[in-house]
Amino acid sequence: MPSPFPGMNPYLEYPAFWSSFHTRLIVAIADVVAPQLSSQYYVEVESRTYQSDESEEELLIGIPDAIVFARQEDTLTTESPIIESASTATQIRPEQVTVPMPLEVKERYLEVREMGTDAVITVVELLSPTNKRSGEGRSAYEKKRRLILGSDTHLVEVDLLRGGKPMVVRGVQSGSTYRILISRSHQRPTADFYRIALQQSLPSFPIPLKPGDVDPIVPLQEVFNQLFERARYGTRIDYRQSAPPPALSKTDQQWVDALLAPLRGA
Repeated sequence: MPSPFPGMNPYLEYPAFWSSFHTRLIVAIADVVAPQLSSQYYVEVESRTYQSDESEEELLIGIPDAIVFARQEDTLTTESPIIESASTATQIRPEQVTVPMPLEVKERYLEVREMGTDAVITVVELLSPTNKRSGEGRSAYEKKRRLILGSDTHLVEVDLLRGGKPMVVRGVQSGSTYRILISRSHQRPTADFYRIALQQSLPSFPIPLKPGDVDPIVPLQEVFNQLFERARYGTRIDYRQSAPPPALSKTDQQWVDALLAPLRGA
């Protein structure tokens, strides 16, 4: 079953779907880019790992290698001190408690490298929720982003998340639901910025290479549609539910309700 949305499907932002979608889309983009590269280049799927102290239960759902703990009320038991008698000293017994455990988060991204030297020519990032919330995930990504923008490496940054704080970009005329940034090293600080509304199809965009070489093109909507059907998200998503946070604008909500009415039996 295909996605009912013309572009990005906001229901994929549910934690139960996002982690697998993120990985699948990164790999799918790599598979589209690789055949378009000359023998001078190759594309590699990389990952970064960091520790997060996020304790919200929903953040654990769908994250690979995450340790899911029971709810606190299930694991925390309190035993009252036992007083044997007025003449006997109070016997204090330990309580069972839990300690905060760091969560190992893995995020995947792409690197287009030069054959022979292995020099990184372009980095392709698909933002995750942890990149757009304050905390270790955002700090780690912002540090890497600054290093790339201060280097000779091109940056492609794809943001298909409605929630969270967008990455800093100056000169944007108005807000948008989704965003794609193409920053070519030799054109900085100028960059190409795609503003995408919920009602629009996802655009095709280039992967910058060295000057004089032909840029591969990522037909993002086509890649998305094929991935959506391969992963069978259409039969797994319950459109009777509301879209995940943040709340849609009144106009967008009316549009979504009309779009999904046939699937909701309305």
